Amino acid sequence: MSPRPLDYHVQLHTLLISAEVHCLLILKLVGMLILIHVTAACPLDCYCFTNTGLVQCHFLSLQEIPREIPHWVQNLSIIGSHIAVLRTAAFVSNRTHLVNLTSLILSNNSIQTIEALAFHGLPSLTTLDLSYNLLSSIANDTFLGQTQLQVLKLNHALQKPAPEQLFNSQWIMNLRSLRILEMASNALQLFPSVVLALEDLQVLNIGNNSLQVVDAETISALSNKSKLWVYLSPNPLVCDCQIATMLYWLRNTSQVLDAQSLTCNAPVNLNGTHVTKLNTEDLKCQHKDLKTASYVFLGIVLALIGVIFLMVLYLNRRGMKKWVNNFREACRDQMEGYHYRYEQDSDPRRSNISTGI
Repeated sequence: MSPRPLDYHVQLHTLLISAEVHCLLILKLVGMLILIHVTAACPLDCYCFTNTGLVQCHFLSLQEIPREIPHWVQNLSIIGSHIAVLRTAAFVSNRTHLVNLTSLILSNNSIQTIEALAFHGLPSLTTLDLSYNLLSSIANDTFLGQTQLQVLKLNHALQKPAPEQLFNSQWIMNLRSLRILEMASNALQLFPSVVLALEDLQVLNIGNNSLQVVDAETISALSNKSKLWVYLSPNPLVCDCQIATMLYWLRNTSQVLDAQSLTCNAPVNLNGTHVTKLNTEDLKCQHKDLKTASYVFLGIVLALIGVIFLMVLYLNRRGMKKWVNNFREACRDQMEGYHYRYEQDSDPRRSNISTGI
């Protein structure tokens, strides 16, 4: 007896429900496996947020870059550790490159040395923050291949003294796409003019350093880069005659975005005065020029007197020789007289005669 059509449809419906349940169970299992894999990929004691692509490793006393950074990371923040050396390919683990990483924060990690190709394997990196470190050595090929890097922050990052030695054209010229460079609070005494070779640079922040003046050559180079905006305040500017060219530049350019905030640190009578409000008379250039000219004139007069004196001696060399000989003879006669008197005084017999004993 063949089964009735109703029983056949019931069995088919039951089979479909069972298959659907099994599919849901498989999907849940796959989801759990994916979640377990993602969780396991997060470095120990770090926080990983898959929905935003953020990985945070803060104040963990790390001595090197963690090796378990997930490949999906877009924003990586490692702060407050003790990574003295940032080694070559520091972010490559098991030949895996962090191709999605665009923002990297490595501030306050006591980094002293950055080796060549330290950021190898980060082809999409656009923003790098190395602020608040102790950099004393940056390899020439540190940024080789970082064609997408647009923002570099080095605020309070260079070890003192003489941070100017770190600025050389070797590693800076590899930053071809850089648009924003921050170097505040590094005790720079000279304007880092080497960075002006970066053609795409749009914003340069060198405030809170030790600049006393921006020299005329640097001002000329800055004037040729009309699309570059500069932040200079604060700096201990010396408002004397040497700042005259800088004063003219500040009054006739819009490149310095904080020009109105610049103040004089010296001399004492101009301390705290806004640079853009200075008058030419305040710089006392004319007085300084006259003083310099006076010293030069005095030196010339003394030199002429010396030359004339030597000429007189040369022209009267025979008479001078005779005078020297006469003076020598007179001195000899005088010394002989003193010697005779000494002998007379030292002879006891002559002393007794002279006393009448």
